Amino acid sequence: MSAVAPSTTSASGGAATSNNNNAQFNFFKMCIGRPVVVKLNNGVEYRGILEVVDGNMNIVMEQTEEYLNGQLKTKYGDCFLRGNNVLYISAQSKK
Repeated sequence: MSAVAPSTTSASGGAATSNNNNAQFNFFKMCIGRPVVVKLNNGVEYRGILEVVDGNMNIVMEQTEEYLNGQLKTKYGDCFLRGNNVLYISAQSKK
């Protein structure tokens, strides 16, 4: 299973924005404790187990690996990613 977090923007605002927020909440709730890929605006990817996501897209992961251009660069135990740097979060199949 692979899924990507839905967009936060809505052209009309209102109810569509509320539905997007609910969809995001459900997506992140489903991903807690599961493997995810988080891609940052600078192209770096982090792969690990999602532990926490807040309303600002700040992310806490465990068993995190950092990839640049598809190559493993560093392994971290725990990792905190600031939400304003996140391009997307993709859910991965359980290992």
